[in-house]
Amino acid sequence: MNTTEQAVPAGFMRNSQGHLVPVNQVKDIDRLRNDLVEDVIRRVQELQVQMKKFKAQVSDEIGAFLELSAREYDTRYGGAKGNVTLSSYDGRLRIVRAVNEHLAFDERLQVAKQLIDECIHEWTVDSDTKVQSLIEHAFQTDKAGKISTARVLGLRSLKIDDPKWQRAMSAIMDAVQVTGSKSYVRFYERQGEDGPYRQIPLDVAAL
Repeated sequence: MNTTEQAVPAGFMRNSQGHLVPVNQVKDIDRLRNDLVEDVIRRVQELQVQMKKFKAQVSDEIGAFLELSAREYDTRYGGAKGNVTLSSYDGRLRIVRAVNEHLAFDERLQVAKQLIDECIHEWTVDSDTKVQSLIEHAFQTDKAGKISTARVLGLRSLKIDDPKWQRAMSAIMDAVQVTGSKSYVRFYERQGEDGPYRQIPLDVAAL
């Protein structure tokens, strides 16, 4: 068992090196600092648990409302996926639920890259060097060896009618895989009828 997981015997405190030190050898200010930090962190952890429960409860309530709203049109809401904004009747308060998907590419991205390379080779004579630089940048990897999905998907915005390029864009879309998603719930309040919406901070550092 790791020493940090072992119970500290009565009359001792464990220091940052993992050594047991008799309490009577620890300065009063060090004991007071330790008590303050441990007490505050304990309450922070309790608050974190409460906030997780609150988020789950709010998400369930939003989902239930969306299902209720959909019944007015004899249909069903399409599950948890999708962003939605709910406003109070006077427009002063707003709840925003956003779902961010984590995307990755499978092996078909290499097919798309091969098709794109062939396009560049065929366009060598009259191709725009800026387009070539943009393509090369899109396929650059980060320090972890990963390719930016945003940059690669951004290639689809280029207006290129070449059939091979269009096949490459189709291969890119086929290569996209959803590896996970994360739901965010944010709360806003507006001061005055024409004032901007300001997010109600739940981050302690932002209060």
